[in-house]
Amino acid sequence: MEQIRAFAERYLVNLRIPTIQFTDIVEILILSFIAYHIILWIKNTKAWSLLRGVIFILIFVLIAAFFEMNTILWIFKNVFSIAIIAIIIVLQPELRRALEELGRKNLSSVFHLELNRGESGLFSDKTIREITRACVEMGKVRTGALIVVRQNDSLKEYEQTGIAVDGIVTSELLINIFEHNTPLHDGAVIIDGDRITSATCYLPLSDNMFLSKELGTRHRAGVGMSEATDSMIVIVSEETGSISVAYDGKLSRGLNAEDLEVKLESIQNKQTEDKKRGLWKGKVAKYGKKTDQ
Repeated sequence: MEQIRAFAERYLVNLRIPTIQFTDIVEILILSFIAYHIILWIKNTKAWSLLRGVIFILIFVLIAAFFEMNTILWIFKNVFSIAIIAIIIVLQPELRRALEELGRKNLSSVFHLELNRGESGLFSDKTIREITRACVEMGKVRTGALIVVRQNDSLKEYEQTGIAVDGIVTSELLINIFEHNTPLHDGAVIIDGDRITSATCYLPLSDNMFLSKELGTRHRAGVGMSEATDSMIVIVSEETGSISVAYDGKLSRGLNAEDLEVKLESIQNKQTEDKKRGLWKGKVAKYGKKTDQ
């Protein structure tokens, strides 16, 4: 009992709750607002991948400091100032774009918060069915298509190379976009959630030397996009009408409708129960194969 009393007299008696004034609350809100938008900017640019690399290097330096690896610490100290300048040069386009967007924003848009995606995952089952139906129909008539389905990485820099669409994903809209001799048929379509954000977008070409020589620019662009981002790219060949999917730098060719659905569901990030519930719902009827009763 005496020990508890001594502890209370030593540590608890002298505890003081600091007085919080109105200016302190305002300061906390301003700092939170700035920190949020900095994190949001990092997430939507190449800085997100760069930040993960910097964190890895810092962990390595901490390990070196713990084991007193003086040579590594000396190299890090001398390279640190140069690395800061290099990061600014690498992120120069993103920094300029962020300042331009800040200058264009009005007061209402500054306080706009990005809403979370729905409970159906990154995109709904309906979007999966519409993409699949469109690819199957375009494959039948050998209409080439290149569809980028966003997962987590930001695709804003690729969306800006195309024409804004902002339409709900439907098979009819996708087919019309890629129809020959239409203004939007050349390039890629980007899908974010359940909406088509842009069309005629330019994608980076893969320099993978192991890709088949029979593959054209459309497939090479799909693989290149999958190497640069975590998106899934659906490709319909104009020559053969076959459906392919590029993801994580790998190309899966000759897919049917069910294979394509499974691929898209793998990046949907939907609850397992919801996936099981929707997996067995009339796959045959979705693509017009069900006979009239």
